[in-house]
Amino acid sequence: MIIVSTDKTKFDIPFIHNFLKDIYWSAPRTIEEVQICIANSFCFGIYLDDKQIGFARVITDYVVFAYLMDVFIDEKYRGNGYSSILIDAMMNEPELKEIKIWRLATTDAHFLYQKFGFNSLAHPEKLMEKIVI
Repeated sequence: MIIVSTDKTKFDIPFIHNFLKDIYWSAPRTIEEVQICIANSFCFGIYLDDKQIGFARVITDYVVFAYLMDVFIDEKYRGNGYSSILIDAMMNEPELKEIKIWRLATTDAHFLYQKFGFNSLAHPEKLMEKIVI
């Protein structure tokens, strides 16, 4: 049975850290940094028979803006539609329904996010970033 939960007490922090510590968009991230990120974000875990198989988090003000981050499904469970279930749960979460602008960054999953209404930026020239390494 698949369920999606926002209950932070259910998250398997070592599992989440193990994935995020090596992935291109978040490496290197310590377990302490993962815990801080979770504490300060609206998070979702996806579970198959009570075993966590994926994770995602949203940084938001709950009204105007949300940024989707750290979305993943364990490699052993990919190809079964679980990422779509996870994102659908996020897009239909009652606490996030008022958000007007959603953003995310992806290198290789455009097809997934397009199913949920995400598109390329209308005005990328307006966005700026500062990266501190």
